[in-house]
Amino acid sequence: MSKRIGTFNVNGKNADTIVEPQMLLVDVLREKLDLTGTKRACAAGNCGACTVLADGDPICSCITLAVAAEGREIETVEGLRAADGTLHPLQQAFIDHCAAQCGYCTAGMLMTAKALLEANPRPTREDVKRALSGNSCRCTGYVKIIDAVMDAAQQINAAKEVAA
Repeated sequence: MSKRIGTFNVNGKNADTIVEPQMLLVDVLREKLDLTGTKRACAAGNCGACTVLADGDPICSCITLAVAAEGREIETVEGLRAADGTLHPLQQAFIDHCAAQCGYCTAGMLMTAKALLEANPRPTREDVKRALSGNSCRCTGYVKIIDAVMDAAQQINAAKEVAA
C-alpha cells in the first residue's frame, strides 16, 4: 500500500491529510494536524500520555494505526476547551488542585478522566483510581489528580442540576 488521503473527524471537525499505512494516530495528530497536546512517551501503550478518545472511549494513540481511526470521532485535549475559550471543568480542577507539574501526562489524564465521568458521573475515589490506573505520572503522585477529578465530577453534576 502507498500513501493516500485519510479523512479524520477530530474534535468535531473533518480533516484530510496524507497518511501512510503504518502511520500511528499520535503521529497524524501531532505532525499532520498540529494537535500537539497528545504526547508520545512510551510508544508501547503503557503510560497513557497519548490517550485520546475514539467514539468516547480512551485509546492509546501511540499503538493505534491512523487508518483504524478513520470513521471514528476522535477527541484530543484541544477539544476539551469550549468554543468561547472556557476551560472544561476537568481542566479547571487540575489547575485549582495543582494536579499537573511537568504536564507531560496531563492530556492523557484529562482524556481518561473525561471518559470516566461520561460513563460514571458520580465516581468514587476507587473508581477514579481504577480508571486512571493506565496513566502514569512521575511528578505529582496521584492524590491531587484524584482530588481534581472528584472536584470536576461535583462541578459537572452541580451544573447539570442547575440546568435541569
